[in-house]
Amino acid sequence: MIVVTGSVIAKPGQADAVRALSLTHVKRSQSEPGCIAHNVSVDCENASRFVFVELWQDMSALMTHFQLDASRAFVRDLRPLLSEEPIMTIFDANEIDPRG
Repeated sequence: MIVVTGSVIAKPGQADAVRALSLTHVKRSQSEPGCIAHNVSVDCENASRFVFVELWQDMSALMTHFQLDASRAFVRDLRPLLSEEPIMTIFDANEIDPRG
């Protein structure tokens, strides 16, 4: 499984626009092949920071997601609304049962 975490910080006065774009992107992404989960949340300590957590079946599904016109448009439309560069980290993970 591939885990993607990321965050963006909205410019002052742009949080509502970032939220709207992000929710549209997340809802669309959730229906893509290989998407296990795709969520966005607002940071409780900084209401201008949006945190993304995504789970993908494999790297191929994630790369297909990145190549979609809609995903590229999301990034293009989001960038002018941000106060700094987005942060994204990708992990190759295996689920572990905590009960052993």
